[in-house]
Amino acid sequence: MNWDDLKLFLSLARYGTMSRAAKHLNVQHSTVSRRIRALEKQLGVSLLVRKNGVYQLTEAGAKIERAAARMESEVIGVDGTLLGQDTHLIGPLRVTTISIMSSTILMPMFNSFCKAYPEIDLHIVASNTTASLAQREADLAIRSTNAPGETLIGKRVVTVKSTIYGSTEYINNHEEGSELDWIGAECCDFHRTWTSQSCDSSTHQFNCDDALITVAALREGLGVSFLPCFLGDADPLLERYCEPDPKFDLGLWVLIHPEQKHNARVLAFRNHIIQNIEQQSHLFEAVSE
Repeated sequence: MNWDDLKLFLSLARYGTMSRAAKHLNVQHSTVSRRIRALEKQLGVSLLVRKNGVYQLTEAGAKIERAAARMESEVIGVDGTLLGQDTHLIGPLRVTTISIMSSTILMPMFNSFCKAYPEIDLHIVASNTTASLAQREADLAIRSTNAPGETLIGKRVVTVKSTIYGSTEYINNHEEGSELDWIGAECCDFHRTWTSQSCDSSTHQFNCDDALITVAALREGLGVSFLPCFLGDADPLLERYCEPDPKFDLGLWVLIHPEQKHNARVLAFRNHIIQNIEQQSHLFEAVSE
């Protein structure tokens, strides 16, 4: 079997749709469809069935998926061994983190890294979904979580505090404990869950799936929403509705794959970003200097 065909099959099995699998591998939708049909014809079995718009594994597909995953692990292991020997501070470096953090508090840190290491090409993968370090979608991850991957090497650098924010006018007109208009924030699982826990209503007049749009809606007085304090406190048009509750605390982790622990570019960025985050810890943890 062709390993490239198996990569397409694994991507479709993991992402569920032709379009998402194609986007993940940076190929055409038609390429995925054609190669999957060819693989099924070669093997003489159906590997996937489509149900409710999503592709699911057949019994034969599940067996091939397990075998292909083992092959992928071996290929990645070989790549990792070679990458781990890279001692040059030159070349590409892919870092994944959430969009709202990369475009605000982390951007000056990225800037200073680029100036310190001008021959490293920094690629920021800004997404609210988790890029896989094991599958080489990124070299290093900066994640807000209390449960980092067990197979990754990492450090919890600071605690990220969050609380409820609204515009100054809105907050002044609503005392603590009064009924609030909640924005339906769908930017990540954390904000979706926290909103559900804090709001009696399951529907909201204004809804969005991007943190920057949420901030803009708060400024306009459309209601309240959870924000990390490093973002809410920095906006002169926003006010805290209440003090941060520890139950909404998240750890900010810097994570790498074990096979990258000797990669000079990865280590240079890891050390740089940890040092800079620690220097800004008061902003993440919502305390006065």
